Parts: sequence; structure tokens; C-alpha cells
Amino acid sequence: MGMYSKRGYLNSDFRIFHLTDQIAKEYEFHYHEFHKITIFIRGNVQYFIEGKTYELEPYDIVLVEKNDLHRIQVDGSVPYERIIVYISPGFMEDYQREDYDLSFCFQKAREEHSHVLRIPSLEKSSLFKITNRLERSFDDTEYASSLYRQVLFLEFMIQLNRAALKKRIEFLETGLYNSKVIDILHYINAHLTEDLDINTIAAAFFISKYHMMRLFKAETGYTIGSYITYRRLLLARELIASGTPITEACFAAGFRDYSTFSRSYKAEFKEAPRSLKP
Repeated sequence: MGMYSKRGYLNSDFRIFHLTDQIAKEYEFHYHEFHKITIFIRGNVQYFIEGKTYELEPYDIVLVEKNDLHRIQVDGSVPYERIIVYISPGFMEDYQREDYDLSFCFQKAREEHSHVLRIPSLEKSSLFKITNRLERSFDDTEYASSLYRQVLFLEFMIQLNRAALKKRIEFLETGLYNSKVIDILHYINAHLTEDLDINTIAAAFFISKYHMMRLFKAETGYTIGSYITYRRLLLARELIASGTPITEACFAAGFRDYSTFSRSYKAEFKEAPRSLKP
């Protein structure tokens, strides 16, 4: 397959960047092997995530989970400023207890079918205040400034989850998507391990397969077949990493032919499945 590129590399629990540039950009769809939070500060940006398009406003918070397909389109006529945080899945797991779970905001975003959170009243928001402090910390050159920034990030995550729990933050419902395509995406992910082909999906939605294929490609930027293969490869990879035998993982993820799985896996991840065995 090889049509989606993996971007960004994370060698620690999390990394924080404060970036400003003024260059027109339109990335291809890509994914990360870690979670990504973007705090949008200024600019003219569209975010495309799993079939939905979001037009950002200052201090919107974009949540992109591991393996989510996404891209951005940036208007280069104005500066694009943002804070980006890369977070390892293991870091989130380390902060899961009976009385708190820092990954709650991601879980809530999945439930709301939204990847963007908006603070409705900035001047009254504790989350906005810590966001400002985090933003200013990048100019801090005093003792242990990087450690201080990490402490502020943890406070930011606590305030973000508190706001999500108490509904003091809005999960943005964008109008820029096709509901039929979103339904198809949900259907694919719900039936990923079953026999799943173009005819089956078209029949489930009572539409022409050719119309469905054109619509899906136009709205998402990728074909239905490549999306199904991509999702199955990711599932197989997680199964192998957790200790499932490779052949068993292949069929458990929905593939019906091992040689097809092996070729697709190598094309997508640039490595053989056996290299992941624990």
C-alpha cells in the first residue's frame, strides 16, 4: 500500500513545540504512532481528520489519536502559530488510576465524534489561563525551564480533562463533512474483521458502489479499499505487538490471504511483521 506516510518521531513520553511560520502548506494524509494535541493560537488553517473538516479559531484544541488519518491546509498569507504536543500511549497509560485518567478527553472526543474542542468563554476559563502560561513558558530561560514546561503541560492536561468532565468546553460539531461518508467510516471500523468489500458496503447503504467510491474519495482523499487495508494493518500490528502469533493476527485482523497481508505490511511499515514480535 504505502500511500500514507508516518510523520514525526517520539523518543520520550512527550515532546512540546511552539511553532510559528508563514508558509502555505497542504500536507498529504498521514498518521502518527503517538497521540497529538495541537493548541491553535493564530492563523488561517483547516484540519482534515478521519472524514471531517474543521476551520480553527484561536485557542481551539485539536485532538488527534494514534493512527488517525489527518492532514492540514494552511493559508500562507498570515502567520500560523501553534503549540504541538506529542504524547506516547504509554504516558497516558501511566496516568490512569481509579480516580483519574488523563486520556478521558480522547475518549470523550470519540464519543462526541469530534476532534476539536473550543473554550466558550476564554476570560473565565482555567484551561485558557494554563494554556497562556504554557504558551509564555517557551520564553522562559530560567533554571529548569524545560522541567517547568513539563509541569505546566501536566496541569494543562488536568484542566483539559476537568473541563471535558464538567462540560466547560465544547466539542466542535463541524458542518464540513458528508454524513454518508462518516456513516461508511463507522461501518468499516465496526465490521473490520468480517468479510468486507465494496459490494457489501454499498448494499448496506443502498447506494451505487461507483457513486459511493467517488464520494468517499472526494470527501476523504483516499479510496475505500486502501482505507480498509490500512485499518486492518494497524489492527494486525497491535495484535502482533501484544504477543499474538503473526499468522493468527493476520486472519484476526480481517485478511483472508497471508501473502497479501505480508506484502501490504512491508509496503506500509517498511518492515516485516516478524520484526514486531515481543
